[in-house]
Amino acid sequence: MTKPLSFLLAAALVLQPALQTTLLGQQTTGTPQPSLPPAPDAKPVGQALMDAQNQAAQVANAFDADAEKRASQVNGPGGKTLTRKEAEQLAIRNNPHISQYKLLALAQNQVVRETRSALLPTLAINATGVGAEQASRISSGTLDSSRMLNHMGVGVELTQLIYDFGHTNNLVATSALQAKAASANSIATLDEIVLTTDVAFYNTLEAQATVRVAKQNLAARQAVRDQIAALTAAKLRSDLDLSFAEVNLSQAKLFLLDANNLADVAMAQLNRILGLPTSNNYKLIDESDPLPEIALTPDPLLQQAMQQRPDLQAYNFTHQADVKFSKAERDQLLPTVSALGILGATPAGSSQYYNPDWYGAAGVNVQIPVFNGFLFTAQTAQARLQARASDERTRNLVERIQRDVKSAWLNANTARQKMVVTAELLKEANMALDLAQTRYNLGLSSIVELSQAEYQQTQAAIQDTNARFSYESDLAAIRYQIGVQP
Repeated sequence: MTKPLSFLLAAALVLQPALQTTLLGQQTTGTPQPSLPPAPDAKPVGQALMDAQNQAAQVANAFDADAEKRASQVNGPGGKTLTRKEAEQLAIRNNPHISQYKLLALAQNQVVRETRSALLPTLAINATGVGAEQASRISSGTLDSSRMLNHMGVGVELTQLIYDFGHTNNLVATSALQAKAASANSIATLDEIVLTTDVAFYNTLEAQATVRVAKQNLAARQAVRDQIAALTAAKLRSDLDLSFAEVNLSQAKLFLLDANNLADVAMAQLNRILGLPTSNNYKLIDESDPLPEIALTPDPLLQQAMQQRPDLQAYNFTHQADVKFSKAERDQLLPTVSALGILGATPAGSSQYYNPDWYGAAGVNVQIPVFNGFLFTAQTAQARLQARASDERTRNLVERIQRDVKSAWLNANTARQKMVVTAELLKEANMALDLAQTRYNLGLSSIVELSQAEYQQTQAAIQDTNARFSYESDLAAIRYQIGVQP
């Protein structure tokens, strides 16, 4: 069946200009034209056209109902409206990645307290009771005491670091910088989730807009098909025209099915990013009207990125922490001075060996490392190399940020220009479709020309819709690249 139809189509395309030229020459030379067959009754044809419009509306409504049912099964019931700002706030409150990095930042703050505890006194209360063979000696196994005596004692023991040449202070500074890095990473994660939410929001908006274009396309194709069917029944159009109209209608139905599927997938992705326990089939509202402009050059955006990007701040804090840690590792080679004190009483015990009232002692201990198998030297070298590596990693991030900011600016600038071009393209496509429809109704063109005009108008409408939301997604990418808070 395909080859005869293709042959007839090719023959019609070849013979159409010649036939039109012949008819035009007959009109100009005054050659009498053959009389046309009498037109059929206009009422049945007009009624058929009205029925065609009604049927097109019914088909579109049926597809709408089916799409709503499927979307409710996948993403939950609809009816709720959602703006971009509301979506961002929902994601910030509910997305588990944000909660995870906030908790990690809080945990790192406790590490600062742990490290700082080495600068504070250590106070312990001891209560000891011993029952032993009176005044016996230990023959082996320990050097702690040369006598074992029956006694009971209670006392406190105090230890205080006096000076360690900055070793502990550098460790405290290291943990504090790591806490700042963890906090900056938490903010960077938040910015990533906001960007992902914005992109998912605009993708869903674009998918929903594409569904609207597909519905309009289906209604138009249904109306054309039913109109041609009525004209074919009235012997005013050929079966070939009806076949082309049927093909175009089937393509419009497939296009709408694909558009509905993409809209459902986009909504499911948006629901996942929002982190809600239940899914919703939201009606998204785009409040970005008019759309904001972007900078004329990427230079001011680069400056903002260098100052505001939280991931770059996290890398800088991490490098500073590594430098402080390398100094702390070096300071292990220096002496440590500590104060020791003990005070207590021995309420039970031999008066020959114990003072029943109290006992006490105080002293200062200086520990000088001499040799430990080059452990401290290796740890110092490792920390210095780690600091150099983190510096190179920071420099690599700076170069990547510069590239990403420029790319985001170029994409947004191109998308802005595309909006103007696609708007003009849609306007021209609509005019071309109107002309093609008029020419076809007057019998001056074939169904192929009308089908091509319909296809071009649909593509232009999709491109015009995509251009707007692509620009808004690119603006969201710029906000992320320069570190703007939501």
